[in-house]
Amino acid sequence: MKTKQLAILKNDAWLEPYADAIIGRHNDAINKEKELTSNCGSLVDFANAHQYFGLHKCKDGWVFREWAPNATAITLVGDFSEWREMARYALQRLDGGVWELKLPLDALRHGDFYKMVVKWNGGQGERIPAYATRVVQDENTHLFSAQVWAPGKTYRWKDKEFTPETKPLLIYECHIGMAQNKEGVGTYTEFRDLVLPRIAKDGYNAIQIMAIQEHPYYGSFGYHVSSFFAPSSRFGTPEELKSLIDKAHSLGIAVIMDIVHSHAVKNENEGLGRLDGSYDLYFYGDSRREHPAWDSLCFDYGKNEVLHFLLSNCKYWLEEFHFDGFRFDGVTSMLYYNHGLGQAFGSYGDYYNGGQDTNAITYLTLANKLIHEVNKNAITIAEEMSGMPGLALPFKAGGIGFDYRMAMGIPDYWIKMLKEKKDEDWHPTSIFWELTNRRDDEKTISYVESHDQALVGDKTVIFRLIDEKMYWHMMVGDNDMTVARGIAMHKMIRLVTLATINGGYLNFMGNEFGHPEWIDFPREGNGWSYKYARRQWDLVDRKDLQYQYLNDFDNAMIELVSSVNNFQGQEIEKLWEKDDDQVLAFRRGNLIFVFNFNPFKSFTGYGILAPAGKYKVVLSTDSPTFGGFGNIDEKVEHLTVNDPLYQPIGKEWLKLYLPARSAQVLKVVRERKPRKKD
Repeated sequence: MKTKQLAILKNDAWLEPYADAIIGRHNDAINKEKELTSNCGSLVDFANAHQYFGLHKCKDGWVFREWAPNATAITLVGDFSEWREMARYALQRLDGGVWELKLPLDALRHGDFYKMVVKWNGGQGERIPAYATRVVQDENTHLFSAQVWAPGKTYRWKDKEFTPETKPLLIYECHIGMAQNKEGVGTYTEFRDLVLPRIAKDGYNAIQIMAIQEHPYYGSFGYHVSSFFAPSSRFGTPEELKSLIDKAHSLGIAVIMDIVHSHAVKNENEGLGRLDGSYDLYFYGDSRREHPAWDSLCFDYGKNEVLHFLLSNCKYWLEEFHFDGFRFDGVTSMLYYNHGLGQAFGSYGDYYNGGQDTNAITYLTLANKLIHEVNKNAITIAEEMSGMPGLALPFKAGGIGFDYRMAMGIPDYWIKMLKEKKDEDWHPTSIFWELTNRRDDEKTISYVESHDQALVGDKTVIFRLIDEKMYWHMMVGDNDMTVARGIAMHKMIRLVTLATINGGYLNFMGNEFGHPEWIDFPREGNGWSYKYARRQWDLVDRKDLQYQYLNDFDNAMIELVSSVNNFQGQEIEKLWEKDDDQVLAFRRGNLIFVFNFNPFKSFTGYGILAPAGKYKVVLSTDSPTFGGFGNIDEKVEHLTVNDPLYQPIGKEWLKLYLPARSAQVLKVVRERKPRKKD
């Protein structure tokens, strides 16, 4: 293939020295797709493993299949056999390491619990089938079992024609279990009825749900998956999850699943670790088997059976549950043999030095291709921090095919600023560069904080700003200056991050109103407490507390960008930045965003070069409505002032009052050509 055929190489001349590697990974995907589809015609037809393997109810009986080439015998045990091995439930070995069992309709009942007893040379163990679609933990023994799930009526969907809104994509990241006010585990139904209406009212057009795939340890946040085809039963039934998604769609909210294909739990009884007694069924069998940092197992993406499993998993969640796409977790770990650990990606050479896992890259490319073939409107997002070029470019352009990549450097930047910089050392040049430093041809998801920034050992941004004073000084009318500073900066940080997006914006649930403290799931170290594994919605609902101001501001800024069609595609034109004053201004379409990060100085008649015309304030962080001081008169319209020096470029001076620690957004009321000075 000639290099000029790939847009990625046209777009970035600095990639030319690595053209062979880029073309190579592109051709790898083409060749692998041909290999996988040689007998079926397309990836969509290939990704049907879940329709063959696992337990299925047919017209004339039940059929169960498992891929376990190392096994010498497999028997189903469960409620139906009083958990004893019985000959009638023994599987028969077919070709290719596949085992099969056929049973009459009366052999199993909806709700029966079951497992496999797998035997191999030198050992045996109870296992949960790899393709189990329902897995439940016993409240008394805490052991997991698969469950026969064949309710009398199938779920009837109402969301026939739903299409996600992505201009811009505004994501509300959430976790079902910790979404409730109570100290306990929330349910799909509670989320549907109590939380979805809040999200819709807040103006977000997508939710990104964590911890859907079944996982043995609740405190893993869902990242140590055991059963990849089973929605977590601790939150409710599959039908209740479907009802949640249906309701979200009726509210105009897309539902993105946080999918974990980067690794799997090590547990052997619950997971895939030694399903048939071997170490290398789904995972590497050598030193690469265990992830050095995550205490988990790494998939062998070079095996076609593993690709069959993972690609089918993508298709399953799209078709069975109507998810609108995926946020792929741990992509950096997949891309590199060293998982990106301890490596500084300082130049393009670091992405093409032979340390790339070509099999994993091929899988991710095919996964994106499949997902968009199943649903052309699907959304795919990569959680990736190394900056691999082309990750969020279409396959035909030479990319890996994600629609977006997470801008993971932005939250790290804000935490670093809050930890290490005095307020007077916040420089607009640095802020603007960090928020806009990205590849022009790839869309990103910008965010101030996700769940990561508040995990135990860290704090939410607002708690880092205000800390223990949140316990005593958040009452309306309390003029504590630490709280006032925190509220002001919280609004400014969020506004400047949202205002500079080039793809989408993400917020973790509760952070829109400044959720305090941190996230800590029940564990031995905290006495198995749920105190920090919940969301205190009562804080924002109380009218005597200032959390309402942060929530109202978040609503206002989300509404503002939502009112601009294709906001994320509008060019960002920097109008002014002055580190001495700590003032930043930029334009997007007919909106001008002005920030004064100075903690002490307010400026009167501060001049910013802007297109000539009349402007009005449409959003102010200093508004009393949002807990501000009301120093900006939002009723005043601003006329630009002519300066012959800038007349050739169509700019005039827009003179504004800029209170300390404030931001305002102005909208052009009437644009005109610069006046000629007499």
